[in-house]
Amino acid sequence: MAEQVTKTEKKAEGLTGQGKLFTGKVASNKMAKTVVVEVMRYVKHPKYQKFLKKIKRYKAHAEGTYEVGQTVTIQECRPMSKDKSFIVIK
Repeated sequence: MAEQVTKTEKKAEGLTGQGKLFTGKVASNKMAKTVVVEVMRYVKHPKYQKFLKKIKRYKAHAEGTYEVGQTVTIQECRPMSKDKSFIVIK
């Protein structure tokens, strides 16, 4: 059974239930408590109507250990550093 997290615990961790959720693959795990996650999405070209693959890389805070290629879900949270504003959920 999943653990229930109270609102105060969520606030302390920077998770308020708001913010963007993305699912992507771990591209790098070489930093301490940080992973780089590649999020892929498809965008339709306005003129040629062709679908293009767009990939964006986000740095996310990760307490556990994650392997390269593993699929994870990240959520937007308060800024933790200059370019790290996401936390790994699953």
